Amino acid sequence: MKSRTIWGRRWPAMAAAGVLAAALLASGGYGAAPFAAGAAEDIVVAEAESVGMSSERLKRINTFIQEYIDSDQIAGAVTLVARKGRVVHFEAQGWRDAANQIPMTTDDIFVLMSMTKPVVSSALMMLFEEGKFLLDDPIAKWIPEYENHSVRINADGVRPVTVPETRPVTIRHVLTHTSGLTMNPAGKGLTDAQIAKVTNDGKGWPTLAERVAAAAIIPGAFHPGDEWQYGDSTDYVGVLVEKISGQTLDQFLRERIFEPLGMTDTYYYVPQEKVERMPSVYRPDADGKIELMVQPEYVEPRPMFRGVAGLAGTTTDYYQFAQMIANGGELNGVRLLGRMTVDNMISNHIGSGKDVYVRGPGYGFGLGFGVLTDSARATDALSIGSYTWGGAYGTLYWADPVEDLIGLLMIQIRPYNHLNIRPMFSNVVSQAVIDSLADQKPKIMGRPTPH
Repeated sequence: MKSRTIWGRRWPAMAAAGVLAAALLASGGYGAAPFAAGAAEDIVVAEAESVGMSSERLKRINTFIQEYIDSDQIAGAVTLVARKGRVVHFEAQGWRDAANQIPMTTDDIFVLMSMTKPVVSSALMMLFEEGKFLLDDPIAKWIPEYENHSVRINADGVRPVTVPETRPVTIRHVLTHTSGLTMNPAGKGLTDAQIAKVTNDGKGWPTLAERVAAAAIIPGAFHPGDEWQYGDSTDYVGVLVEKISGQTLDQFLRERIFEPLGMTDTYYYVPQEKVERMPSVYRPDADGKIELMVQPEYVEPRPMFRGVAGLAGTTTDYYQFAQMIANGGELNGVRLLGRMTVDNMISNHIGSGKDVYVRGPGYGFGLGFGVLTDSARATDALSIGSYTWGGAYGTLYWADPVEDLIGLLMIQIRPYNHLNIRPMFSNVVSQAVIDSLADQKPKIMGRPTPH
């Protein structure tokens, strides 16, 4: 395995985002989980057969992951499987730091990248439950710069041709990635003066709210609701959490989600004493073997807390969040969301004609989650209604509400699509389910897909 530093320097391993977000900052019960909150060493791994799974078949996960490690396609991984509220598989394999042969451990802290999105979206839906807004309220009610926003209708033209939006951007649009909004001025036909305004003369903005406001001069890619486009929409969700709650996004997440769920190792900026628990991030070389891309370093906290990415955390911490959603908004007697709200969140809101290309064919999108709508087209053998999201460094979370099954895959490599490790992980997990479908009693279930 080769190991080298890119661009002649070491990149900071900040929970606020790794390489991608660093660049973006510069530019502007069944139950309760059977363990004490947040601590990997406190997890009690149940016998698989007690929840209708095969312990022998679950061993295939280790074999599958080890093949990737032995072939130098990934450095290491942490994997977790839970069914009916009980963890049945929790393993660390390979290396946290391959060059120095430091083993991966189950309490390592991973840069989550876009796995931040479901958490931030859930935060906004907590405010929805308090009667603070309707999903179809315009975002301009809280971010007035987006009143009378425009849309570019000649995306391939040198000179922009814009028209008024046919309908305002709503909270539903930013939760579902159908807003058409972006904060990246490149290639949008802006003048130099406009680009300077968007980027604060290239110095970036201290807060996300300021950056989002400045980006209002960038025309939308399409009329709100017309298409699905993965991008910056969850940053607007983050700003809405701040504007509506009166707290910073970091404060809200910590007080309303992390502390109640015992997510003690999840941060926007990882404390200095915990940085050593962060795995190195790799990328494939020309032969598909790993080489070093990001070496973890401490970064001083700043007031920039993004919605699209930024969190870092442990596998157990994210499992706490995942089990809370799977339980219909409750974990260990602590309720964060109502069951009907969760049902709404994991329903497909974008219709049947807009594929979620980031996740692959057969998926739609809910309020912060990708939703499996067509198992005949999907690459993973999960049930219709399964919901999921992952991060740009290869991390993945999914839950199958029909089978009451959760899977977490934690790796650190970018890009990762050439590996097919995500859908294969889902399939290796699902093949270990051995009980009858008639035994299943789903606690939550998304609503029918609109057409």
